[in-house]
Amino acid sequence: MATPTAARHIVNFITGNANKLREVKAILEPAIQVDSQTLDLIEVQGTVEEVTLDKCRRAADLIKGPVLVEDTCLCFNALNGLPGPYIKWFMASIGHVGLNNLLAAYEDKSAKAMCTFAYSAGPGHEPILFQGITDGKIVPARGPPDFGWDAVFEYEGQTYAEMDKVEKNKISHRYRALAKLQDWFAKELAP
Repeated sequence: MATPTAARHIVNFITGNANKLREVKAILEPAIQVDSQTLDLIEVQGTVEEVTLDKCRRAADLIKGPVLVEDTCLCFNALNGLPGPYIKWFMASIGHVGLNNLLAAYEDKSAKAMCTFAYSAGPGHEPILFQGITDGKIVPARGPPDFGWDAVFEYEGQTYAEMDKVEKNKISHRYRALAKLQDWFAKELAP
């Protein structure tokens, strides 16, 4: 069986985050070609699903074509899932030390890294959600602090920041969600 050399599908990944773009390309390409566009989208408040679906609809209308959007959550079990979809704002305000301080009064340091992608074929097409979850725990920052909360999220003894990028891309919440997207595309494009 010949290995395809060209992408079978193209998506416009809407992100201004170079780290996310690198990870998504590393996971999806060459099977799915990932183009990127930056849009300043207003984010509604709500569940991660509501936020992601709304962003996807808005992006599809603006791009006038197929789009892929993502929302990432970091959910502390002791805090009933907070900071959840608001992790970006928590990180900007309180950083790695502040995230640890949120759990200082709790014995339970367990957390879920959650990634939710939404794909739309374009304006008027209802987005489809793909979600991945990795269970871990919150620890004092270890490893390079250059990608969000990776330095405080530990999975099986290593923080995301300490992991080799190829290895992280085999187990992460983002990988798990994108594996579901790949499976969906494979079924949609099957003869």
